[in-house]
Amino acid sequence: SDPPSPILDVRRAGGAAGAGLRMLDGVRMLGPSLIKLCDMSQDKGATDNNLSVAANLCMSIHRTTVKNAAKTLENLEKAIKNDPLEGSSHRPPDASVAAVSADVVRAIRIIIPFDSAYKSVTKRRALQWDPKTGEEAGNTEVYVRFLINRLLHNLQGKALAYTQDVGVDSQAKSNLFLMNNLFYLTEQLGSTGKPHKRKEGDEIDGEMYKIEGAWFKEKIEKMFEEEKMKYLAQWEVLNKHLSTLDKGDLSFQSANLLSLDSGRIIKGRFTGFIEDFEKIYYVHKRLTTNDPKLRQTLIEEVKEIFVPRYKTFFDTYSKINFSKKNQEQYLKYPPMRVESMIGGLYATM
Repeated sequence: SDPPSPILDVRRAGGAAGAGLRMLDGVRMLGPSLIKLCDMSQDKGATDNNLSVAANLCMSIHRTTVKNAAKTLENLEKAIKNDPLEGSSHRPPDASVAAVSADVVRAIRIIIPFDSAYKSVTKRRALQWDPKTGEEAGNTEVYVRFLINRLLHNLQGKALAYTQDVGVDSQAKSNLFLMNNLFYLTEQLGSTGKPHKRKEGDEIDGEMYKIEGAWFKEKIEKMFEEEKMKYLAQWEVLNKHLSTLDKGDLSFQSANLLSLDSGRIIKGRFTGFIEDFEKIYYVHKRLTTNDPKLRQTLIEEVKEIFVPRYKTFFDTYSKINFSKKNQEQYLKYPPMRVESMIGGLYATM
């Protein structure tokens, strides 16, 4: 059963951070109106004391809103950091995209349009991810980078948790989980074109937002390739059965009849392949990918690991009568059948 939800989960924390910045944006726009109101009052003979009260009220509202907005930003990063590692709603049993990844993307899309409001916070308050204040303070992209790093650290914790599960698929799930989530982040937030330098005051469409900094592509791609290599290595074991036999390893009793010892060698190779293939296939058959492009990529790269070598091995030794009674049993996985089985992997349940 899932552990109890934290007081503030990532989805709600993202909504609260967006609301905090939206409110601060409103207060910023209210400021000139208050000043104008004060000017009007002065024209009508308002006292300096009244003006002071209005100015203080304006500053107090702004100060309180800045403080509250800063708190919501801090709460969001804490919610990502502390997103539970256990429970099916936090760590999917099929190693698919975690809810926290989708929630962080949603939070970024909500927050990113409020760059001016964010700067109102960072100019006045030193934050963990943006310690400089005043004109040296960063913009929302500094915060986005911090959130992505928080997310990646959490995802790595979840991936490690898979390896501690009981089951032969624990390592495969760990690798595929990270691949699924990293690919999702690339598809959602990765820039596909030439970087566009944002100008001061430019409005940002959160739904169209892409992270253009080179750091994002480099970090995500590096992590993805590392996990893919680890995952594909699990299929390499099949190749140990598929090396070509030396001519000296095979002897014939007659032109078309293998000796018993030579027949056993070929039987052993096919038996070893069949046992390992079935074991690996049925482990990975239970896994899924969320994206059709990722699914096709994995299918093709898994095939490249062993299928060409298996075709050569099968075509070479299936022509030899190495078993009088059970030849068909040893040849029950022709290459086309193997390719078809691999082609059915990673389908969404």
